[in-house]
Amino acid sequence: MSAPTITNQKSFLSRIGAALMSLVRRQIFIPIAALVVLIVFNLIADPSFFAIKIGPNSAGDMVLSGYLITILDNASELVILAIGMTLVTAASGGQDISVGSAIAIAGSVTLRILCGTNSRPEVLQAPIIVAFLVCCVVAMLFGAFNGALVAYLKIQPMVATLILFTAGRSIAAWINNNELPIISDAAFGYYGNFIPGIPVPTPIFIAIACMIAIFLVLKFTNLGLYTQSVGINAASSRLNGLNPEQVKFMTYVILGLCVAVAGFIKVSRFSTINYSVVAKDIEMDAILAVALGGNALSGGKFNMGASILGAYVIQFLTTTLFKFNVVSTALPAYKAVVVIILVVLSAPAVKEKFGELRKRMASRKTAKEAEAV
Repeated sequence: MSAPTITNQKSFLSRIGAALMSLVRRQIFIPIAALVVLIVFNLIADPSFFAIKIGPNSAGDMVLSGYLITILDNASELVILAIGMTLVTAASGGQDISVGSAIAIAGSVTLRILCGTNSRPEVLQAPIIVAFLVCCVVAMLFGAFNGALVAYLKIQPMVATLILFTAGRSIAAWINNNELPIISDAAFGYYGNFIPGIPVPTPIFIAIACMIAIFLVLKFTNLGLYTQSVGINAASSRLNGLNPEQVKFMTYVILGLCVAVAGFIKVSRFSTINYSVVAKDIEMDAILAVALGGNALSGGKFNMGASILGAYVIQFLTTTLFKFNVVSTALPAYKAVVVIILVVLSAPAVKEKFGELRKRMASRKTAKEAEAV
């Protein structure tokens, strides 16, 4: 092999190494690495995991099916919640642990509007769009309640949202007089399942619409800049003309809107609700999605795309575990392992060690290049 060829190969490998080091330093590296590990594991364990088929569902419509479709479908609510949770975490330096209970309230309100005084109506008592809008208003009001406690009363976020976490499901049951409403109109189920003639689950489209909306908001408004500024240093942001309390309050209201959309999808999937089970532990998954995205749970700078990818990775993990017959009660233990790894990797001491390692590697590379010259 000629000298120029060897030189070109070394240059190519050097560029690949530099690209990999650049990716490692990026915030989105953690969810990408986790996704790659899950993909490789499933490819080795069972390549059919990635098979996608089309066939009739219970209603006789031709729809897509397979584990990948299940992941994209079931992750929809979590992705929507991760959007709001990322903003809340960045602005307030804390997390909202009440989103699961708030989803129960939002879903209960939706069913109450559609059912009226009859928990088993033959026809809807109100247009679906009206029920959705009322659901949004109620969820945003509860978000505003949490936001006011955090922003204006200076209560630590986890403590402030513990109120709704504790009482939310009871409120949801009270809204429908402790009854379990059932919607028989098939049109309501389209939003949580399939629209006839469209083989892709509707929640996937709703999640995509929410992602497009938040990226447009972050691109064409100062919401992202204000949120990060308040999260990094609220006092400095005030000196620069911002109102930290208002920004924090706004992020909780936005999270409330995300809760409304997720709650609407949840009740549409089954056309009913189980107050004690619906969206159970989803708040922990939403927080984990933010952490898995490499975002600091203490607030400040955030990467929305990384949080969304983190949500899909969590659902990928959940689906993989279910595929290998892991019981649902054991899922939190596996997710706890992920939390431990993330906490360790984000620890200042570990980051410092990695920084020192990178510096040593860079110095060795420079020394070798100097010797070669």
